Amino acid sequence: MKYVLMFIETEQYRKDWEAKDQAERDAAFEKVGRWFAEHATSITHSTQLYPATAATTVRLDDGRDPIITDGPFVEGKEVVSGYVEVELGDLDEALRVARSWPACPVVEVRPAL
Repeated sequence: MKYVLMFIETEQYRKDWEAKDQAERDAAFEKVGRWFAEHATSITHSTQLYPATAATTVRLDDGRDPIITDGPFVEGKEVVSGYVEVELGDLDEALRVARSWPACPVVEVRPAL
């Protein structure tokens, strides 16, 4: 079954990341690289997103003309920073993979069509 694991950064995670020195960032990237290598056989697609500040939002409310704004669709304390699409046996396996993610503190798991 296909699942999407969305990696979600919190404000605190972003602040902590920005406070890291280059050696700490390199170590974090190494952990993420190992995670991708460990799960390579089940990953069918992945991408990292630009920060939420790079978003453009189109609101299609109430049948009125669309409203286009710069920035994310909500001012939230959590933003999706990337995702992977995986092909796994069941939700339990997807949750096991999500629990092993070494970076962002929140991973949303959804079945995909």
